[in-house]
Amino acid sequence: MRPAFANPTHSTSTLAARLRPFLVAPLLLLAAGLLGLRAAGALGVAPLNDWQADARFALALMFGFTASAHFGSQRASLIQMVPGWLPRPELLVTVTGILEFLGALGLLLPTTASLAGSGLAMLLLAMFPANVNAAHQHVMIGTKPATPLWFRTVVQVLFIAALVWVSL
Repeated sequence: MRPAFANPTHSTSTLAARLRPFLVAPLLLLAAGLLGLRAAGALGVAPLNDWQADARFALALMFGFTASAHFGSQRASLIQMVPGWLPRPELLVTVTGILEFLGALGLLLPTTASLAGSGLAMLLLAMFPANVNAAHQHVMIGTKPATPLWFRTVVQVLFIAALVWVSL
């Protein structure tokens, strides 16, 4: 009998299962968007030859994506994330989705980017209790377990730092 670790299918599927909570779609989208924008800048697209502008656009892409989740198939999961001490979870998910979308639009315009970035950073701080609740209650986000709290905290700090930077 072969040990479990000798079975490549078993070890691959186990590794994939272990990594799944860390595959945070907004973080992956932010990184891919930033890399793509930087590549376009390196290829000569002048407006994209600036790290801060590229970060603003990548954050706008990410927040447009996360805002859409508030109204799509993951809406029920997001409602479950809202801590019980907060009233009207359905309304809160709707309002935060609208604010994320407006913030994403605001990041696209240089004249509103600073306000939008600051507002989105404050919104992330305000919504963080939902991430804590999701981790403690083992809420499933669609078919994926909630991101472990320690990792979600690191990701949240990264998002807030990026927003503060593009707001300068």
